[in-house]
Amino acid sequence: MTAPWKAFMNVRRNELPLALLMFAYFFLVISSFWILKPIKKTLFIRHYDQTGVDIFSRHLLGSQAELIAKVLNMFVAFLAVAVFTWLARRFRRQQLTLIFSLFFMVCYAAYSRLIGAPGDATVWSFYLFGDLFSTLMVATFFAFLNDSVTPDSARRIYGLIGLGGVAGGVFGSTFVRVWIGRIDTSTWLWICFGIALLIIAVAQWAGRLAEPGIPAAAEAPPEHPPKRGNVAFEGARLVFRSRYLLSIVGIVGLYEIVSTVMDFQFTATIEHYLDGEAIGRQFSTVFTITNMVSMLVQFFLTGFIMTRFGLTTALLVLPAAVIVGSFGFLSFPILWVGSFLNTADNGFSYSINQSAKEALYVPTSRDEKYKAKAFIDMFVQRFAKAIAVGTSLLITMLFRDFGTIRYLSFFTVVIAVIWVFAARYAGRTFEERSK
Repeated sequence: MTAPWKAFMNVRRNELPLALLMFAYFFLVISSFWILKPIKKTLFIRHYDQTGVDIFSRHLLGSQAELIAKVLNMFVAFLAVAVFTWLARRFRRQQLTLIFSLFFMVCYAAYSRLIGAPGDATVWSFYLFGDLFSTLMVATFFAFLNDSVTPDSARRIYGLIGLGGVAGGVFGSTFVRVWIGRIDTSTWLWICFGIALLIIAVAQWAGRLAEPGIPAAAEAPPEHPPKRGNVAFEGARLVFRSRYLLSIVGIVGLYEIVSTVMDFQFTATIEHYLDGEAIGRQFSTVFTITNMVSMLVQFFLTGFIMTRFGLTTALLVLPAAVIVGSFGFLSFPILWVGSFLNTADNGFSYSINQSAKEALYVPTSRDEKYKAKAFIDMFVQRFAKAIAVGTSLLITMLFRDFGTIRYLSFFTVVIAVIWVFAARYAGRTFEERSK
């Protein structure tokens, strides 16, 4: 194991302070995300588990209603892109972190008063709120990080920094699993409030270390710099003028389509086999297992693969895991195989794939790091989810029994194969730009 260890720990002395602070920043953001995720998901599914919900004259199960919520997330993301782009024109790094952290702290305080006896409006808005947190805070973190390093240092330190996110996932999901029956939802939100204060403090410290900035030569200019216009479309114009950014769109969009379909299969499997409190226990157990796998992958494989085999190989690991998991569920659509879909997806997505995908932005201009990335991570991501939602809903409307959900795996395998081609192009272009 000496080779992976050496590759993972290949961080220079002068890079270590910033790397450790960004490790802590990512740890805190992802801890909050994994506290919010099972809470919002369990609240939503349990609210409609017995009665379902009528939408547009159709009676939907909880798992189907959740797909509608994911479509609504696309419209929330469009507004988030406009707000993020407008703020990125005026602020950067720790300043953006401060603004968004304060916003979420206000929301935590408000929901802590509403969540005790939730109605339909609270259930739906809290689901959208939980997704908005990951959309804005993860995008803000990586914009900060990518604006503070060079392509050369990214290969060395992204493994360590990514481990912070994975460790945060393990901590957050395990913490929820152990205490989910003992701490009420309102208290969970105040815990997230306290974590937001820590995020602000860490980001301010890291911002001072990154203040000198990266060398100008390390930042690539946009291929066709657009004129400033409507904030909602500024990032889109940057993306559609760059083949490199379009390949990243392919990676992000195709992944989101696959991930949304697999998450629906995962949720439908648990809904089919379990009831009541067992639903929350299974969600939290699976999330804990997934994050343990993610931590092991990040610790032993990410740095080793990125430094030894390059970014292209690192980008291909997740689509390979998706193909294996999809064929498994297609053959055996039982509770734990369906639960394994979450691990096959998120176990590699939040570790090696995220580190490799985010490194793709390092050899780009500042506008591309903030505005184009915001458009990709917020709007493209949600638009891709909407496509997957439409596909899943169409199939479940035509084939209502649980047994037919396995056949969505044919769709995910085809998309994963196309995804491989986008990943190979992006990886090769990254290496060319880095030279």
